[in-house]
Amino acid sequence: MVHKLKLEELNRIDVETFKTVEKIPLVVVLDNIRSMHNVGATFRTADAFLIEKIILCGITPQPPHREIHKAALGATESVDWGYESDINTTINELKSKGYEIVGIEQTTDSQMITDFTIDKLKKYAVILGNEVEGISDEALQNIDSFLEIPQLGTKHSLNVSVCGGIVMWEFAKALK
Repeated sequence: MVHKLKLEELNRIDVETFKTVEKIPLVVVLDNIRSMHNVGATFRTADAFLIEKIILCGITPQPPHREIHKAALGATESVDWGYESDINTTINELKSKGYEIVGIEQTTDSQMITDFTIDKLKKYAVILGNEVEGISDEALQNIDSFLEIPQLGTKHSLNVSVCGGIVMWEFAKALK
């Protein structure tokens, strides 16, 4: 008979084990995200897919905070993260470490994520921008490529944490 699994049946790893397991070579950069819920949800998704690190930039709120914790459900303790006020400092540092920088943004140069080939031999950093303004204008020229998620309805954007979840899943599938 089918039943929902109880927490103890899920066999999840603990935080200490999480810190030691191999992560997928993906860094998520949050550029001027306003909503603490979006930050927390991004942490929770990053935990689910073994993302290497989250970097919070600009006005993006930082843990610890009750509103971030509500959505993260403890993922701020497992996922490695850092803060940098300037997005271009983050981009330059990641490039110096060999990451390909991918902006998730609708631009004149973007391609659909479904048409993008994720190379298992590369490391990636994806940038998710502000809920209203998108990725900072000053960062656009420093990004290697731009991806967008196909949308078939009447709206032209997705919530940033939903977008991040889709992007993390696509990279996790390809890089794991």
